[in-house]
Amino acid sequence: MKSNCIIAIVDDDQSIREAMGDFLRSYGYESCSFSSAEDFLTYGERGLIDCILLDVKMHGLSGLELQAILRGGSSPTPIIFMTSHQEDAIRRAAMAAGAHAFLGKPVDLNLLISHLEKLLGTK
Repeated sequence: MKSNCIIAIVDDDQSIREAMGDFLRSYGYESCSFSSAEDFLTYGERGLIDCILLDVKMHGLSGLELQAILRGGSSPTPIIFMTSHQEDAIRRAAMAAGAHAFLGKPVDLNLLISHLEKLLGTK
């Protein structure tokens, strides 16, 4: 499948970024990786991103803080959270602020692809 969709992976764990990038490529998605929310915010082509896979707890700005910054923009990019920290309060806050999904790590890859296909219409 060729989707032409670009998915940003924002996670401070390099192995997660690499594995997720490889996985997304196997489904025909393009990806770009960022080691922090701050790195993502400095990316000059954020408007080309179709979806963000976002960790909650990172060095510097958290995923929830990045979500709040992006939500203030004119057309916020859809977010799917991926986290090892599955506290109910964090999940509720992320979903109330418009997250498309909140997935625990290790991520159920079939569930992730299902969410991406629904969100991006790439099935």
